[in-house]
Amino acid sequence: MATTLPTTTATPPIDPAPLLADAGLERDADGVLRMGAVSLDAIARDVGTPAYLYHAAVIRDRFRSLDQAFGDLPHEIHFAVKSNASLAVLNLLKELGSGADIVSGGELRRALRVGIPPRKIVFSGVGKTEQELEAAVGARIGSINIETADELTVLERIVGRRSVEFPVRLGIRVNPDVAADTHPYITTGASGIKFGVPVEQVVGLARRIAGNPRLSLVTIAMHLGSQLLEAGPFGRGAARLLQLIDDVRAAGVRTIEAVDIGGGLGIRYRDETPLEPAALAAVVRPLVAGRELMVHLEPGRYLTGSAGVLLTKVLYRKRSGGKDFVIVDASMTDLVRPSHYQAHHEIVEVSARGRGPRVVDVVGPVCETGDFLALDRTMPDVESGEYLAILCAGAYGAVMSSNYNSRPRAPEVIVDHGRYAVARARETVEDLYRGETADPFRT
Repeated sequence: MATTLPTTTATPPIDPAPLLADAGLERDADGVLRMGAVSLDAIARDVGTPAYLYHAAVIRDRFRSLDQAFGDLPHEIHFAVKSNASLAVLNLLKELGSGADIVSGGELRRALRVGIPPRKIVFSGVGKTEQELEAAVGARIGSINIETADELTVLERIVGRRSVEFPVRLGIRVNPDVAADTHPYITTGASGIKFGVPVEQVVGLARRIAGNPRLSLVTIAMHLGSQLLEAGPFGRGAARLLQLIDDVRAAGVRTIEAVDIGGGLGIRYRDETPLEPAALAAVVRPLVAGRELMVHLEPGRYLTGSAGVLLTKVLYRKRSGGKDFVIVDASMTDLVRPSHYQAHHEIVEVSARGRGPRVVDVVGPVCETGDFLALDRTMPDVESGEYLAILCAGAYGAVMSSNYNSRPRAPEVIVDHGRYAVARARETVEDLYRGETADPFRT
């Protein structure tokens, strides 16, 4: 099925050195990219392509940088599992002390599977099912952040019919009506969208929670959006949350322990200036000073985005309609962000050969005109059989992949301390129809 491509002009080349440094990549004397001491060419030949690689050292550095920026200010980091749900990545972050920010029962199971303490799990999301809420209550997680009055009704029903020896810990996710400069699909804190409770409803919900001895309001939360590059919106949103906390306390509800400012710290995809943790901390610290509140942070992309690479192989070259195409074995089923968000992911040769530039569309095998990874991109003149590395693919990459055209999902590989290992095996075609039957009416 054909789709209309966005209007583009030739993208001028950039110096990829900052992006390679962000990913912990460098070229050896032969021009081959290495992640730490590991050759990407060797991984591609061994594991096959397409394949996702995650650099553990970069994830550790990012976590520690954020943690240290907030220093002695009481805080907890809850990794946004929606950005990268790999058990190996979750386990790595758990070992660093991270909790989990989840938005589904499946993500709850993943977080518990790797041993993240339930008290460090925060459950947000506008459409939690009753079954998911039951599981969260049973697991005794740190906070279920409600987003509607109806959701609170479901929770009241759940705690009313089961023996609860402890108050179920709740938060209220607020829509703070703070605009952020990002893609409209990943803006979540502005008025008129589906996320969060309107400000004017917060005190009423807080009183309702406080009136039920089986419930306890412990958090007021927000999430402004994703890929944010300025600290200002965080400051405006946090100030609004703190005023709400004051209003709630004035109404007699004094159980709040934490202010949750969400995540969304942006990274460099092309030539952006990333939002540094120190800049975020500088805005938040004076607002919460002296309030005896824990600060909750829910980063996803910041921790894993730059650490990830999608390896792909050039299958064919083609010229048609005055355009040059590079056809690769990765597709929109592996990385949907370029097609869905018109997102830029820099694409570099795994083995640099010093060829001159050419303006090309990098496209995949899927039967969609919208199956592209780059349009009108100026890049070296690559040939069939060569490997390419698609950068900044560690967040919202593998987790958004699909099996459209019956394409098995790519493997995920962890690179750490000069070695690599497959953390999730490549799917097989048989995996795709496991659980199906050709004749469901046969007895």
